[in-house]
Amino acid sequence: MSVGTAFYPRQRELNRNEVWGEWAGYFAAQVYADFHDIEYSAIREAAAVIDTSPLYKYVVSGADAGRLLDRVFTRDISKLQVDQVFYTPWCDEDGKVLDDGTVTRLAMNEYRVTSADPCYRWFLLNATSLDVDVTDVTEDLAALALQGRLSREVLEAATGEDWTDVRYFRHRRTSIADVDVSVTRTGYTGDRGYELWIPVAGAIAVWDGVFEAGEPYGIFPAGIRALDVARVEAGLILIDAEYTSARHAISPEQNYSPFEIGLGRLVEFGKEAAFTGKRALAAERAAGGPARRLVGLELDWAGVEAMFAKHGLAAMISPFVDRSPVPVYREGRQIGRATSITWGTTIKKMVGFGSLDKAHEKLGSRVSVEYSVEGERGKVAATVVPLPFLDLPRKRT
Repeated sequence: MSVGTAFYPRQRELNRNEVWGEWAGYFAAQVYADFHDIEYSAIREAAAVIDTSPLYKYVVSGADAGRLLDRVFTRDISKLQVDQVFYTPWCDEDGKVLDDGTVTRLAMNEYRVTSADPCYRWFLLNATSLDVDVTDVTEDLAALALQGRLSREVLEAATGEDWTDVRYFRHRRTSIADVDVSVTRTGYTGDRGYELWIPVAGAIAVWDGVFEAGEPYGIFPAGIRALDVARVEAGLILIDAEYTSARHAISPEQNYSPFEIGLGRLVEFGKEAAFTGKRALAAERAAGGPARRLVGLELDWAGVEAMFAKHGLAAMISPFVDRSPVPVYREGRQIGRATSITWGTTIKKMVGFGSLDKAHEKLGSRVSVEYSVEGERGKVAATVVPLPFLDLPRKRT
């Protein structure tokens, strides 16, 4: 049975249509408004808040905290400065991705890790002989993503502080409504944004403080549906959509290395620590890399219209992200699959992720994506395009 997060009392008042989903055992608002385009627009044009409390959260501390994280993560944690954030995957011994998430260095020997899947046991298994403590703070720490073009103005109004000096993927502590808050310059929307990490006892006070400060800026609560569209436009992958955790994979096809899901740039072979999966990934690289690669796909709009026209219909595309995998073809042969297909509200294109044979990863390659209308399956031509689909400079400013 799902339970509400620390923000649930306020969410319940706003989610009058009672459109809830489930996220890691918690109620997650799918949409607050009658339709999620209002919430998406708040992300892109004003400011939006998204409850991300269901993320798993761990504090790793002690003299060997950095050594443990260097054993686990593919990034070089020794380079991570205090008040800096890294995004990183981590792998099993075979070099297959278990999860991806962020690690924030809170102090010299203290780090906070976020993940989509529970990873507490994995950290402990890798902590053998180390002087380190791993604490699961998932239920102790609420998380609120403040995202959007005017998110900085809202945060400055809520804290009474200037935030222009906090750069992308950096961290600072502050106070909102007399509650101590840890703030990272991060997010999952591809827009300017911050993530607020809040003791659960102060969650409601911070929610109220943020909304009061944000009212002049058009602040709006946003649900998972709006977030999903934003993250696809931003080229951000999702576990259980673009890849399966090696912990849950039941066939070799469901195992992915970082190089297969666009995260190869985050594998630092030159770091001093011998991280889990390093030998397998080095062997993969020496063999020329994996056989499949993550690409961006842009579907031809004329092809989508033609699919509907066959049934005497105008194009009535779904506004939701379709995470179900569908085949991708080239000259009648399946060469991969497409996931997270959606209409990009800002980019005005039908896009999705492709996991394709490496022979077809070149930009401009022409392929076909399976598409269904009225129960009839067909193919829509598509082009391999760069990721991300939308790259807003303000997310880094």
